[in-house]
Amino acid sequence: MARANSRIFPRSTCIVTGSPFLPMMLLSTGIASPCLARVRDRLDDTRIGSGLRNELSSGDRAAVPRRLAELRGTDRARAADRERKGPDMITRFDSLYAGHVDMDDIGYGGTAVNSRVFPNEHLVTTFAKARNLARLLDRCGYDTFWLAEHHFQREGYECIPNVLLLALDLAHQTQRLKMGCGFNITPMWHPLRLAEDFASVDVLTGGRVRFGVGRGYHTREVDTFGSPLLDQVANRELFEEQVEIIFKAFNNAAFSHEGKHYTIPARVPYRGYDLKDLTLVPRPVHPVECWQPIQSATPRGLDFMAKHGIKGLIGGGVAEGGAMRGVIEAYRDANRRAGRETELGEGLCIGFHFQLAATKEEAVKAAAGYFEENLKMFGPLRLVRSLSPEQIDVMADPKKAPYAGLPTIEEAADRGAYLCGPPAQIIDTLMRLEKEYPGLERVSVSHPMGASESLMLEQLEWFATEVMPAFTRRSRSTGAWARDPSLPIETD
Repeated sequence: MARANSRIFPRSTCIVTGSPFLPMMLLSTGIASPCLARVRDRLDDTRIGSGLRNELSSGDRAAVPRRLAELRGTDRARAADRERKGPDMITRFDSLYAGHVDMDDIGYGGTAVNSRVFPNEHLVTTFAKARNLARLLDRCGYDTFWLAEHHFQREGYECIPNVLLLALDLAHQTQRLKMGCGFNITPMWHPLRLAEDFASVDVLTGGRVRFGVGRGYHTREVDTFGSPLLDQVANRELFEEQVEIIFKAFNNAAFSHEGKHYTIPARVPYRGYDLKDLTLVPRPVHPVECWQPIQSATPRGLDFMAKHGIKGLIGGGVAEGGAMRGVIEAYRDANRRAGRETELGEGLCIGFHFQLAATKEEAVKAAAGYFEENLKMFGPLRLVRSLSPEQIDVMADPKKAPYAGLPTIEEAADRGAYLCGPPAQIIDTLMRLEKEYPGLERVSVSHPMGASESLMLEQLEWFATEVMPAFTRRSRSTGAWARDPSLPIETD
């Protein structure tokens, strides 16, 4: 086999095939060779290729074999993908941002969660951070940017009080990216105000906002707004009635409701007649796709989702990250009880935290502080089921926490809950995931509490450059890898 452009890319320096001659030449001749200058000019414009270019230019020859191994690893992932049969599976990539500000002194030994108090000037940087993330996601081909509603968080972890208002702004900062309500905490709203606000944003953005509802997990928020959270039975009853009202308002030209918590419309006279129904003005003009987080995965909760066709997000920081097979099977079974046959993973988005690096070990080291800060924040809210009460208590003490046998990033990475490693390794993990869950089409990748804006931008761009194409460039008829047009063409 000879390459069509072998004049520019001699066989002895072919990085695409991983020829052994290139590292030998680099180590023996340095970077002065005109041949190597041509190699630099022809390297793919990817994160690994850019790194190799930098090392060629700087004379860091010791790093070159590692970079080449990464390139060959990515090439092996592409070759493995060409062997796949059947339709595309994972085709959409999202990202979640709950609204944390940049912070330092993170991790088990860092500042205690309840001791963090940021001034307003720093808390409002959440909005500029969200804008910069949205612009990057839009440019890089991500599908949906999920945002979380929270209140009163002087600690700086979740600082977006109105998802719909921010989503409207971000839609005007971007071209095609969708914004996801991940999630509107329904018990903190009157259901008709939430329905009206979403419908207005649906019209103003041309349908670029995904609806989402949640029950809440901060007593400081939900109870302050006058709704129950500690009483989980009352919280669920209220939530379910509110969602019923919202869907009635969305789907009917006129509607009424009589329930435990709401009588709609109010039984009052109006312009000479007694009110009997209302019309939501405006109503959404685009199909409403509703999402909800899956945390406890109770049969009642999943049956409610199936009844209303609500899709589910698993992981992404609130739940234990990664795919939980029991939850995925339970969601499928709930849809079956509702008379809807679905494949495993269908109607779901599985969320991961991730850290890309040249090796898994480097990624684990880089992500450790963020993993620990995230657990410090969510653990006391009883959202991490693997934690004991004793472990939750010790998290509040930075002097004891690092030595208390708390969960580690190494454990999370080993079980696939936190994606750590080079692009080829993460591609392989996600391809195994879609093989296990043939109905899965959507994955969310994000960063936990404490991650800086610069890190998030760099990592999300790297992921889009070197991981997403393994899935988004596949032929829809065969699932095969679509050739990158920038690569040399092999001919007989």
